[in-house]
Order: sequence, then structure tokens, then C-alpha cells
Amino acid sequence: MQSHDPVPTGLTLPAGPVTVADDRMRAATAHRLARAGTSLVWRGDFQGARQLLRAMDRRIGAGPTAADPAEAFRLHRRSRAHRARVLDRLLVELADDYTVALRRAPDVRAACHAAYGPPGGPSLVPLRELLGVIGAHQWRVRGVEVPALGARVHPHYGVFAPTRSEYVDLVADAPLPATVRRDPAAAVAFDLGTGTGVLAAVLARRGVGRVVGTDVGPRAVDCARDNARRLGLHGRITVTTGLYPGGGAASGRADLVVCNPPWLPGRPTAALELGVYDEDSAMLDGFLAGLGQHLRPGGEGWLILSDLAEHLGLRTREELLRLVETAGLRVAGRTGVRPGHRRSRDVSDPLYAARAAETISLWRLTTDPQVERQPPHGPE
Repeated sequence: MQSHDPVPTGLTLPAGPVTVADDRMRAATAHRLARAGTSLVWRGDFQGARQLLRAMDRRIGAGPTAADPAEAFRLHRRSRAHRARVLDRLLVELADDYTVALRRAPDVRAACHAAYGPPGGPSLVPLRELLGVIGAHQWRVRGVEVPALGARVHPHYGVFAPTRSEYVDLVADAPLPATVRRDPAAAVAFDLGTGTGVLAAVLARRGVGRVVGTDVGPRAVDCARDNARRLGLHGRITVTTGLYPGGGAASGRADLVVCNPPWLPGRPTAALELGVYDEDSAMLDGFLAGLGQHLRPGGEGWLILSDLAEHLGLRTREELLRLVETAGLRVAGRTGVRPGHRRSRDVSDPLYAARAAETISLWRLTTDPQVERQPPHGPE
């Protein structure tokens, strides 16, 4: 049943109706209220709130699907957005020092400080978001093992974690451009959209003398700098804000420019989707359009891109190649690998057919006709 405790005062409350809930509230009631737009401020046991969240999630169900890949993707995104709206109605209160005054609540102060910065007073946050903050902090503390580095990378909150190794392995294994091989110590590489800095670290470990990582996100810039320091590479890796670096440290040109943009064209609906969706293909277009003027003679651009968008009907291979040609570039070679993540084998996934057919590719791009052309290899 619903609690009759008063709604908390002194807090910024969400729009719409607000009520207090506790361990007496059934999942069916919570789901009904949340679906109707009522926010639930939790006053019961913290672990009970987690159980209620899982029960609400089960009541939402999987949502509709379709045989057409593009329609299945549209329905999948709509279902995820609906799920987020409903589940994010279950709120918990953070005190002005980020403590949670609930029974069996964990100490989340360090996690919240890392995610939100210094506290600015008591606040209400969705329990689902708080659990994400806790999980992200655990990753930051423990790190993610990267076999290609033989070391761990520590993602910060809001920065895409390198949990999939395929794209990292492609960069670790691809033959370096001839200009890099001739004089590695003098070579310069750019890693656009560096995120955690994992690809910048791989290039530095492969012997590239100077690597400049860039990112438009302040969290990512701080994260990449932190990882470069942890890996003992801060003397060879510089991280700056933007897409391409300016004319300063690296004179604006490089022997190798690596870009792993978000793989799906689409509009992100949350900050954590920025690593997945590239609205209007802006980052892909920016990389391709600027590559020619940022390459040294004989240099290469490496585009790491999944063809999942093609299998979902969001972009065709012809459209991708047209973008490359319009930018005055040519394809010198392509290496592809199949994904090994769990969802590519999960037949219950509404996007299973597209995921099962996915290939992640490293495209070697150049403006120089003298760069050796290699036939594509790996799965198509």
C-alpha cells in the first residue's frame, strides 16, 4: 500500500505528482503510478527499492518488435525510452554530503562526488541513475582489463568504457603506415574522440613517438589524461578538447589519424548514449572532411566503424563510400572482425538478426595515390 508520510520539503521536486513510497508498496501499484507520471520518493529499505525496481522492470515487458530491421530498431528505441521514463520515477534522496539515509544503503559519497562533483545541497535522483553511478565508480576503481595493452584502463563516469575488445585489437594489429615505421620516434598520431584514451595508449605502446588525443567531452579529456598517467605514457600522450587538434603541439598534421566515432546515426536521448549515437553523422562527417588537411604526406586515416547501421537500415555501404569519396579520400584497405559480445548470440534480442550479421572494420583511408592499396580481408 502507499505510504501516508509527507512529501519531502526543501528539495527540488520533479514535475508532476509526487508521493512517498516504502516497503509496503506493491510493484503493481508502483508501476501503475510511475506509468501515469507520478514520481515515487523512496523511504523504505534501500535493498527493497532495488527489488521494487526490478519488479517494475519485469512488468514493463519487452515491448513490440517487427521483422523489418529499421522498424525493429525504431520500436526498440521507443521501448527503451518508455522503460527509462517509468523506472526513473523511483527516486531516492541524497543528503547534502551525498549520504543516503535509508536502511542497508551503501556509502555512495565517493561515487557521487566523482560523477557529480562537490555537492550543492540535498537532492533527489532516480534510483536507476544512482545504481549506474555506483557501478561506474566500481569500474573506475577496478579498471577494465585491455588485453592489447596488458593493463587496465579506468573509465570515468559518463565516458564510454572499452568493454568490447574488437575495435581495440584492430588498432593494435593493423600495419602502421610506412611513415611511422620509418621513424617511429618522430611520428605523430591523432586519436579523435579518445574517450578513455585506450586507442591513444595502444598507439603509444606500439612505438608512435607522439599521440594527441582529442574529445569534445570534458569528462573524457580528464579520463584520458588520468589513464595516460596511470599507464606511464603522459609524456607521450597529450589530450586536448575538440575534434582535430589545432596547430600547436603537433602542427595540426599527423602520420596517422584514428577515429572510432559512435557507430549508429541517431539522436542521443541521454548523456551516456553519446558514445553510441552520432547525431546526423556529425563526427563521422567531421573526421572525413578534415582528414585530408591533417595528414602528412604518405599518412593514413583509420576509421573504426561497425556496419550495424547498415544491417539496421540506417545507412548503406554506398552512402559511407560516397562520404569517403566526397572528402577526396580513397580506401587503401579494410580489415574486418566479427563481434564476440553476448548480445550477438542472444536470439531473444529484438535486434538479433542485425547483431549476428555485424562486422567491425578498420578502414585505411588516404589522399596519397602512392600509399599501397591492400585488398579487404576479414568477414564482409
